[in-house]
Amino acid sequence: MILRFTASSDFDFITQFAEIINTPIRENLLEIPKNLGEGFVRRITFDNDFRLLMHHYTLKEDFIIQRDPAVEKNDLLSIFFYNNEQSLEMKYNEVGYVPFSQSSNSAVQVTTNDFSSTIRFPANTPTQYMVVGITASKLKTLLSIENANSTIKTITTEKASFLFFESMAAEMKLLLKNVSNTTMTDALSYFYIQVKVLELLYLLFRRLSIRENKTYRSINNTDAEKLVMIRNEVLQDLSSPPVLNELAKMAAMSETKLNQLFKQTFGDSVYNYFQTARMEEAAFLLKQSNRSVSETGYELGFSNLSHFSRLFKKHFGMTPKKYTING
Repeated sequence: MILRFTASSDFDFITQFAEIINTPIRENLLEIPKNLGEGFVRRITFDNDFRLLMHHYTLKEDFIIQRDPAVEKNDLLSIFFYNNEQSLEMKYNEVGYVPFSQSSNSAVQVTTNDFSSTIRFPANTPTQYMVVGITASKLKTLLSIENANSTIKTITTEKASFLFFESMAAEMKLLLKNVSNTTMTDALSYFYIQVKVLELLYLLFRRLSIRENKTYRSINNTDAEKLVMIRNEVLQDLSSPPVLNELAKMAAMSETKLNQLFKQTFGDSVYNYFQTARMEEAAFLLKQSNRSVSETGYELGFSNLSHFSRLFKKHFGMTPKKYTING
């Protein structure tokens, strides 16, 4: 199943989706018919310039959402909150799909509508995510930040062009699940969801507000495509540190430009991003796969287990051994 649309300010996803699956919308709720799967899509409008779309379903066939860039720049931003316990694949332009899975630390995406992208949700996979549509001016009013860093300034500038990824923290995962599971039968459900969405935005922009305050460098569709490709390359083998000059050649960029755009988009340098993902994978292996500290360290490319323990403690505040016991 493919849903293709142009990212205009008046586009209504739920209406177009309802037409494709030939199912009526009742009170802003689209229930997935049983022949296609189960679940729902819910639309909630807080204001003309602030709305929410909740996706919570499992479909019997692959679902591909293809977004074409807006013909004219508009003030509307899209903020995607993906529950990274699910499997999802993303690509920019025509480059092959890049997996964003449980180990992904880039499950939140903040973007303007002038980028083309394609997301594929595999069949028979629980899908749970939310999209907040909000104008830059409305967001600026909500945040009310004085002396904002370059990231916040860029996001709240009308008709800017940007793409940022951020991690899905545990608090955000819980909020996302709570909002998605709200049945809207209570008289205060609408108010509850608005409060929780504002809380989600707070958690996201608290993280974005502490990013390094450097001049923003504009990116285009080709840059976005290459950055996502490089991110995937960095995470493909967590036992082998990335080699910047090789990645730069792959992206057809200078090392300086690649590192700058990567840090701007994903919030950290290529190497630091790799190390963070490496430590999070180590934590996952220790807690979920019953591997020993030495097995985990060696699997992730550490020949010196003392060095592994020091890095792990720096990241999590405790040694791998203590983490295993506490877990």
